[in-house]
Amino acid sequence: PDAVVDPWLLALWDKILALYPLAPGLEIISPDVRLPPKYTLHYLDEDSPHPDGGLLQPTAARALPSELQPFAARMVSNQRVTAESHFQDVRLIEFDVTGSGITFSAGDVVMIQPQNSPEDVQQFCQLLRLDPDRRFVLKPTEPGTSLPALLPQPCTIRHLVTHYLDISCVPRRSFFELLSYFSTNELEREKLQEFSSAQGQEELYSYCNRPRRTTLEALWDFPHTTCAVPPEYLLDLIPRIRPRAFSIASSLLAHPDRIQILMAVVRYKTRLSKPRRGLCSTWLASLSPEQGDIRVPLWVKKGGMKFPADPDTPVIMIGPGTGVAPFRAAIQERVAQGRRGNCLFFGCRQTSK
Repeated sequence: PDAVVDPWLLALWDKILALYPLAPGLEIISPDVRLPPKYTLHYLDEDSPHPDGGLLQPTAARALPSELQPFAARMVSNQRVTAESHFQDVRLIEFDVTGSGITFSAGDVVMIQPQNSPEDVQQFCQLLRLDPDRRFVLKPTEPGTSLPALLPQPCTIRHLVTHYLDISCVPRRSFFELLSYFSTNELEREKLQEFSSAQGQEELYSYCNRPRRTTLEALWDFPHTTCAVPPEYLLDLIPRIRPRAFSIASSLLAHPDRIQILMAVVRYKTRLSKPRRGLCSTWLASLSPEQGDIRVPLWVKKGGMKFPADPDTPVIMIGPGTGVAPFRAAIQERVAQGRRGNCLFFGCRQTSK
């Protein structure tokens, strides 16, 4: 689409300018000009007082957990349900949501806010020559721009990179375009400009999308440019980590104050030597309640599946290859209500695994 949209956009701006000419004294900003960042970043002195701010504050009483105020749920158990020899690692994970006010029924979805691994955070900070323990406050460049709601103020670089910047996502074309402005190395700058041009989109697709190369890996490939990125541009360069949705696999009637999920750990090979890993599933799979008090930020949303309200309706549920989680919740719920006639067909490649 880029090959088509670029010339179309140029023609669109020409037409708009003809219809609505610029006021006298105003010039069009040249594409060679780097626009200011959305926020400016002000480092705090080392000796300024430390607020005990953090993402995982238990939510205020009466406020139902939401994206802006997730509930810090304690992980109760994390067990593998497929055989060790099975190609796919599937976990049954249980969270304690006592005191959260969360309610749900079969078919609903739990949203989980993941975080980057400490190794990736450390690599990123080394590449960009950032001190993870430095504290800063953000100020909007333009009056009226709101600050990112999920970042505490003040914030450490480590918190920003761990909880906010999606350094494991596949970067977009705009990432390479903005990066090219910081490049002090001619070879790197030429490559970055090619990746952000209409002609270079096939090349970018082969470099980025086909092998699912991450933002962190792309930054490794442009070392001269990466160490020249001003920290205030990080929020323009890298999108925020999006929450992940999981079908709830349990019923409150069968397990009061608990949420269970069935999660396949995402891991696959591309032509890159390092296997690709899902951000959220890898993080959750690595957590173990035996290590102490493990907290995961979550909240619940209504799902798209509806099960019959009439207790006497028998139900046949079929989930071959789509995942069994919502049906598991529905069967627990129906059995707890004394409903009969529950049939579930589900797929697994080998009975024994």
